[in-house]
Amino acid sequence: MEYIPILLVFLLYFTGIPIAYALLGAALSYFVFFDSGMPADLVLQRFITATASFPLLAIPFFIMAGSTMNYAGISKKLMELAQMLTGHLPGGLAQVNVVLSTMMGGISGSANADAAMQSKMLVPQMRRHGYPAAFSAAITAASSAISPVIPPGIVLIIYALIAQVSVAKMFVAGYIPGLLMAGCLMLTVAIIAKKRGYAATRKKRASLREVSGQFFDSLWALALPFGIILGLRFGLFTPTEAGAIAVLFCVLIGAFVYKELTLSHIKPILLDTIYGTGSVVLIIVAASVFGYYLTWEQIPQTLTQLLLDFTNNKYLMLATLNILLLALGMLLEGGAAMLIIAPLVVPIAMQLGIDPIHFGMIIIVNIMIGGITPPFGSMMFTTCSITKVPVTDFIQEVWPFILALLIALLVVTYLPDIVLFLPNLI
Repeated sequence: MEYIPILLVFLLYFTGIPIAYALLGAALSYFVFFDSGMPADLVLQRFITATASFPLLAIPFFIMAGSTMNYAGISKKLMELAQMLTGHLPGGLAQVNVVLSTMMGGISGSANADAAMQSKMLVPQMRRHGYPAAFSAAITAASSAISPVIPPGIVLIIYALIAQVSVAKMFVAGYIPGLLMAGCLMLTVAIIAKKRGYAATRKKRASLREVSGQFFDSLWALALPFGIILGLRFGLFTPTEAGAIAVLFCVLIGAFVYKELTLSHIKPILLDTIYGTGSVVLIIVAASVFGYYLTWEQIPQTLTQLLLDFTNNKYLMLATLNILLLALGMLLEGGAAMLIIAPLVVPIAMQLGIDPIHFGMIIIVNIMIGGITPPFGSMMFTTCSITKVPVTDFIQEVWPFILALLIALLVVTYLPDIVLFLPNLI
C-alpha cells in the first residue's frame, strides 16, 4: 500500500495532469486515505513552508535575467559571435546553434527556454539555408541540453539545495561537462554535414581582426556568467544576490550599451518571470510534499538498501543509476525529475563514496539527455510544437545527437577528475 502514491503519480501524469498536481494529489491521497497518522493540515503546512527558503529567490531572479537578456540584445550579440566563430565549419548554422546554446547556458539557465528561443531565432534561418526542418529541430533540442549544465543553470541551484553542497562549486563544476557535450555535438554535426553536403554559412574562417572586433562587441554579454562565478568565489554576494545582480547587469547593458531595452519591455519581462517562476516553484513545493511522504515511509532508505544489495561495486552502481536517471528524464521535466530522484539516489552515492558534486553533474546530464529522448522528452515537445515538425520526423534525426551526448555522459560518469578539476581549485 505504501507504494501506491508512486504509481499514482505516473498514472496522473500520463493522463495529462501537470506534474505538480500529480505529485501533490498522490501525496495528499496517501495521508488522507492510506495513513491517517499525519494530520492533513500539517501536510498542507509543508506545502507552504517549502517556499520559505532564501536560496529559492535565486530562481525568479535568474529567470528574469534570461528574459531581460532576450529583449536587451544580448542574445543577438552572442549569436553574432557564434556565427563568427563557427560559421565556416561544415554545417555552419547547426554549429552556430550548438555554440549559442553553450554561451546562452550561463544566462538563460533553462533547457526549455533555450530550446524555445532558438526554435524561433535559428530554425527559420536554418530552413532558409536548406537544412531540413526535422534536422534543424533535432539539433536545436539537442544543443538546449547544454544550457542547464553551464552555470548558472537553475537545476544546479536545486541540486545544491537538495544535496546540501556549495552552489558555487556546482556552478564551477558545470563548465567542463557542458563544453564536453558541446564538443561531441559539434563533431556529430560536422560528420552529418559532410555526409549530406550541408554548406558553411561563411566562405572562409573569420580573420583574427573580425573575431576580436566581434568579441569586444559581445564582451558585455560574455562577462555575465564569469562575473557571477568570480563574485561567488570571492564572497562578494550569495547565489540569490547574484541573480539580482544579473538582472541589474542585463538592464544596464540593454538600456545604455546596446540600447535595445525600453520601458515597453517591462511588461513582457515581468510576465515571463511570473510564468516561469510559478511553474518551477509550484513543482518544487509539490515535490517537497511528495518527499515528505517518501521520508515518512522511509522509501529512500529502502531503495538504497535494495540497490546496495544488488551491487556494492561503484562503477556498476553508476551504470545502474544512469539507466534509471535516463528513464526518468524521458518521463519528467528537468526540475521535477531532479526534485523526485535526487533525494532518493544521493544517499546511495554518498554511501559508495561518490563525490556529491560529481554525482550532481551525472544526474543533471542524464536528465537533460532524457529531455530530448522519446517518448516524453520535454525539449523534444517544445521544439516540435514551435517548429511544427512531426515527432516521428524528429525522432529519425535526433538519434545521432543522443548518441553523442551519451558518450559525453560516459566520460562525465567514469572520469570524475575531469568534473572535479575546477571545483577542487576553490
